[in-house]
Amino acid sequence: QVQLVESGGGSVQTGGSLRLSCVASGYMYLMGWFRQAPGKEREWVASIFSASSTSYADSVKGRFTVSKDNAKNTVYLQMNSLKPEDTAMYYCADGGPTNAYTYWGQGTQVTVSS
Repeated sequence: QVQLVESGGGSVQTGGSLRLSCVASGYMYLMGWFRQAPGKEREWVASIFSASSTSYADSVKGRFTVSKDNAKNTVYLQMNSLKPEDTAMYYCADGGPTNAYTYWGQGTQVTVSS
């Protein structure tokens, strides 16, 4: 059973920055960040693969950066130039060796005010 613990959420104004962290209990294969705003479907934000290649949703490309520290079993999401539409609960997910997101963290809230 993989455990994921997110932290780093908070409230910022438009244009501000936050860095989310996710500590994983096991080896990090594919790791992803997702978000869900009230009344909306959960959406994929970014992924980082075991070899550290990354991919991003178009809505965050150029503003968000996903990275990881294998020694700390931690994946990060650096969020810059935040917009009100980035307001959501952000979740870390573990895709494991099969690239299927099976394990999820409890989420951390990000609120961006205009």
